[in-house]
Amino acid sequence: MTSPHDESAAVADTLKGGSRRRRVRAPGLARGRGAPLVLLVPALLGLTFLVLPLVALLVRTPWRSLPAQLTGPEVWQALRLSLVCATAATAVSLVVGVPLAWLLARVEFPGRGLVRALVTLPLVLPPVVGGVALLMALGRNGIVGQWLDDWFGITLPFTTAGVVVAEAFVAMPFLVISVEGTLRAADPRYEEAAATLGASRFTAFRRVTLPLIAPGVAAGAVLAWARALGEFGATITFAGNFPGRTQTMPLAVYLALQSDPEAAIALSLVLLTVSIAVLAGLRDRWMTAG
Repeated sequence: MTSPHDESAAVADTLKGGSRRRRVRAPGLARGRGAPLVLLVPALLGLTFLVLPLVALLVRTPWRSLPAQLTGPEVWQALRLSLVCATAATAVSLVVGVPLAWLLARVEFPGRGLVRALVTLPLVLPPVVGGVALLMALGRNGIVGQWLDDWFGITLPFTTAGVVVAEAFVAMPFLVISVEGTLRAADPRYEEAAATLGASRFTAFRRVTLPLIAPGVAAGAVLAWARALGEFGATITFAGNFPGRTQTMPLAVYLALQSDPEAAIALSLVLLTVSIAVLAGLRDRWMTAG
């Protein structure tokens, strides 16, 4: 038989969302105490394995000569090209990736699982293989590229536009996955209510769905931009490594590593800073609990 005091405590616990009950059930887990040694040791080894290279990069950074390394014309040329191409690739991903994510999340059609697998294939495909595939498709002798060259005089390989195409190819799946997940979490009844009020499907998407999934679109765009900024394999295979035209920051790092390791470290530090900034911008979405 429970006392009035116990009943009051239960009511208070219910009003507080059960937080007191969770604390009582697993105080050790809540405070991270009592971790078994068999799990703690490999966990620390994994953390060391991931953090040690970044620490080594910071330790070996030539801080005194860093300003001179970063103010060279080649560095700013590669950085400007990287920013422009990554932004253009993200814009392309937004224009075609958001409708693709909506199609995968909202429309039932035969082979949808296969289409989703093909969309996510660039995530696991070696970037160099992606570059070769782009050459076979959009090169001057490619199955589509030859028609672009003959009919419109458009040549994509080894041009700045080719950099944008290569970066969009590897970055778009990040956007599609993020937006599709957000669409699946969004309540479709809002769209159905808009349809019952006479809105077309496109109007419901533009006026109802898009504002609901805006955070997911923004997060996917940031991830796609960061992936495009760091792209190397598909870019050098499809667009080459020509300073001022196709040489982005990762390609400049690779080239500098062969002749000037300090410059390569300085350029790597720039990309590391950008990556940290991206993670800091996404921390409220993916790096916090609850």
